[in-house]
Amino acid sequence: MPDPSHTGSFLLPILIFLAAAVVAVPLFRVLGMGAVIGYLAAGVVIGPHALGLIGGAESTIHVAELGVVLLLFIIGLELNPSRALALRKDMMALGLTQMVICSAIIGGVLWLAGVDTRGAALAGIALSFSGTAIALQILEERGAVNSAYGRRSFAVLIAQDILVVPVLAIVPLLATGGSGGGDWRQNLLAFGGIIAAFAAVIFAGRFAINPFFGLLARSGAREVMTAGALLVVLGAAVLMNYAGMSMALGAFLAGLLLSESHFRHQLEADIEPFRGMLMGLFFMSVGIAIDLGLIASNALLLAGAAICVLALKALVVFGLMRSTGSTQCESIAGASTLTSAGEFSFVVFPLAAGAALLTPPQAAILTALAALTMVAGPIAAGALEKLAMGVRKQGEPPPSETPPEGLTGAALVVGFGRFGQIAVQVLLAGRADVTVIDHDVQRIRNASRFGFKVYYGDGTRLDVLRAAGAAHARVIAVCVDKAEEANKIVALCKAEFPLAEIHARAYDRIHALELIRLGVDSFTRETFDAALLFGRDILGKLSGDADAAAEITADVRQRDFDRLAIQQAGGVYAPAASGEPAVRPEPLTAPTRRAQALNEEARDIVQQEENASARTDAPR
Repeated sequence: MPDPSHTGSFLLPILIFLAAAVVAVPLFRVLGMGAVIGYLAAGVVIGPHALGLIGGAESTIHVAELGVVLLLFIIGLELNPSRALALRKDMMALGLTQMVICSAIIGGVLWLAGVDTRGAALAGIALSFSGTAIALQILEERGAVNSAYGRRSFAVLIAQDILVVPVLAIVPLLATGGSGGGDWRQNLLAFGGIIAAFAAVIFAGRFAINPFFGLLARSGAREVMTAGALLVVLGAAVLMNYAGMSMALGAFLAGLLLSESHFRHQLEADIEPFRGMLMGLFFMSVGIAIDLGLIASNALLLAGAAICVLALKALVVFGLMRSTGSTQCESIAGASTLTSAGEFSFVVFPLAAGAALLTPPQAAILTALAALTMVAGPIAAGALEKLAMGVRKQGEPPPSETPPEGLTGAALVVGFGRFGQIAVQVLLAGRADVTVIDHDVQRIRNASRFGFKVYYGDGTRLDVLRAAGAAHARVIAVCVDKAEEANKIVALCKAEFPLAEIHARAYDRIHALELIRLGVDSFTRETFDAALLFGRDILGKLSGDADAAAEITADVRQRDFDRLAIQQAGGVYAPAASGEPAVRPEPLTAPTRRAQALNEEARDIVQQEENASARTDAPR
């Protein structure tokens, strides 16, 4: 029997973390400050410098660091080479230049303030990062993700995400450089270990991971896919850690190597819940470590430094965007999203303190400064957005209303079975921009031959639909085989992606009525048109008049549509309330004679049906 006291001591910190998160995060979201600030504030409140409910961050920080590892994996997944190539100009002209200018100025000020050269340089780089979570939240709230300045801001964020990897990698190298360098043989051996670890991760990602996930996918067990994703991420992280590099670097490499994989979106959907929870735990651990006494004793210094960092980053981004073709309105709006310090500041500063590049008090002050900029960033963004709208020229559209590029013909096809494969032939001939989702490995292989964007994933899951771009699709075509799955996808898409038109494959007449009830924009019964054509050809052969057969077929089609409308409205042919099949096959043309049974078995069945019809038609 378990020891109750031991169980209670194990569960109590978990309960405290969960309670703090569910109170603080919704509150700060309502206040417009975002989830990251909520986690930080929750950590501060429950930490040893406030309520003292948690003794210190040491017990959780190692587990919480896995959140950073998983975040780097997600960044690697999203940063596929083709996407990076499309944004390469803005990444260089804006992202890299902004980092160089801001890092030089901030690092120079810290060096003049007495911080060691290496520590000042590293701190300048860390504070030059922008908060990815905060910036994306601001863009989403404005509806500006696909605007001109939104795309340019996103290019800056991608450039910074790429730079995170070398920054994390140079921390141990800077520490080594300050200790005399060590024996050259040991350094050479360590360098060789790093190269071997890189080679192992790249080789596995290139030749082993896709077949590995293909094997797991064929098993049909979703939880095994999740376990496999965690195995790959953590395995790459641990391998790089043993080689003396950052665990996050290994995770980033694994994500980058899988970014063009058919399994990409399924992996992202499987990892996302773990990443979100562990990142929340990480930010709470950072909040626990913030010394309120230290902040109080340096309040004026921190407030002034936070204002200077926000102003510097806003001015630099504004100047770069303005000088590279953005309007004044767009430049101000773009600068407003990138002012706060990034989440990776909270990773870099503890690493720098552990490597003796910063003293513990310096790391604590800089961590508090980063937190203050993250709190003040959304407030400054709101003020700058109002300024952007104030300077907008007459006739110039608001920056968030700039039409997106490359999304005007986007169609998301969910399901690539026999129906979907025929439907996309028309889209392919019309040069439509198509993304295909399916959870069958062979179908994904088939779809890859069409030149579409193809992703392995379960289309009934909202996270997979989001990851595959459903929010930006003009049309979502639901072509799955099972009626239950189609209904679930249609309901999700109508609720979550109201701007997209939903076209669905209907299994039969009953399913068509269900889709109408769910609000689908249009549907096609999978055998209806083919069966009508089949009947038209037979009638044409029997009668010898193909034109008359075509007219009769058109009349039957119209009669069927009229009856479907009556059934939808609850008329005479509507589904029965209970006790009978929802919809029975009924003749669309009045029969000229009664059914005639040709054997004993058929006679019994016909008689039973006639008796049942007589009871149904009897006056009541």
